[in-house]
Amino acid sequence: MKILVLNSGSSSQKSRVYELAAALPETPPAPLWQADIDWTGTSGTTELRVKNSRGANARETRQVDSRAAAIRHMLDCLWDGPAKVISKPAEIDVVGHRVVHGGLQFREPALVTPEVISAIVRLSELAPLHNRAEAEGMQIIRQILGDVPQVAVFDTAFHSQLPTEAAVFPGPYEWLDEGIRRYGFHGINHQYCAGRAVQLLGRDPASLRLISCHLGNGCSLAAIRGGHSVDTTMGFTPLDGLMMGSRSGSLDPGILTHLIRKHGYSASALDEILNQKSGLLGISGLSNDMRAILSAMAKGNQRARLAFDVFVHRLRSCIGSMLAALGGLDALIFTAGIGENSPDVRAAACESFAFLGLKLDPDRNLQSPPDQDIAARASAVRVLIIRAQEDWAIARECWRLIHVPAQASQA
Repeated sequence: MKILVLNSGSSSQKSRVYELAAALPETPPAPLWQADIDWTGTSGTTELRVKNSRGANARETRQVDSRAAAIRHMLDCLWDGPAKVISKPAEIDVVGHRVVHGGLQFREPALVTPEVISAIVRLSELAPLHNRAEAEGMQIIRQILGDVPQVAVFDTAFHSQLPTEAAVFPGPYEWLDEGIRRYGFHGINHQYCAGRAVQLLGRDPASLRLISCHLGNGCSLAAIRGGHSVDTTMGFTPLDGLMMGSRSGSLDPGILTHLIRKHGYSASALDEILNQKSGLLGISGLSNDMRAILSAMAKGNQRARLAFDVFVHRLRSCIGSMLAALGGLDALIFTAGIGENSPDVRAAACESFAFLGLKLDPDRNLQSPPDQDIAARASAVRVLIIRAQEDWAIARECWRLIHVPAQASQA
């Protein structure tokens, strides 16, 4: 079974092809083919990187009219060009999509239908940087691949069983009836990391207390007990919680009413500021990329230093709140672009938790080894770097939804 995965992010588009046999492997296999698109910030410009399992690769920067055009070109590389792995589109058996917001309607992966696409589009008001792009990807696949089965895998699903006290916001009770509650996001990766931590630590998942730190352009934490999410930092939308690349994270709502009253800001203007002009970018005035922030800090840029310090302060504060929700901690997990690749962020975050007996091995931390424990031997809390494997997790859900029922029907 060949599974194509589309993973739309706020600043990127990833695609992978996996080939799976009759049984799922325990660890993520290498994809047959992978492609990544980055929106560089220059109007109409994308950077495309493609490679396959045979070592062929291609890289190009293109002017494109739309995100849809960039995706179409990316998919053309799957069956045409130096890194192709199939000879025709019909060789793809199923397509899986990461969908950021599933609301209360989607608590499990779902086969894509016109009704499912419509529901995903309706939910885009809660995830404006993601859901419409994901629905657009489903429609593009239908135009190119016809009736190939498509599966939507939802970031919110892992958090759908949050304890009521963690899910309810302290506003009017009527908000709950309107669906205004904490949904949580990055659930695909948080769930994968919880399972991978069990493998790496060789522990019984029922007894394991984990804090998963998904730190990338979007950032969130999850408190995980017994394999289940019991608290998380993102809320009604992916804007809540930690400071992010261009998103503010949590702030005093009185700031918004102040801006409305004093300056007459519209909802769309506030939305743009909070989602696209805040976070690392807003404070530094330079970039939403932590690598650029660290580089500018090394050259003495004080706004870059402030952006880093605010990011770390809020990260530590939120780890503390997740710690309280768990009542203890067995392992702290760092994942996604910043979490996996920034020793500076990991060291600064862990420094405040020495009182728990948490101690990093500084040499291993500098090496950033994927899927390994970087805590010192004597540390009372393990510290894991776990490579984000959202694409593999989505492919695995596609296999379970499509392959297992087909296997049962043949029995």
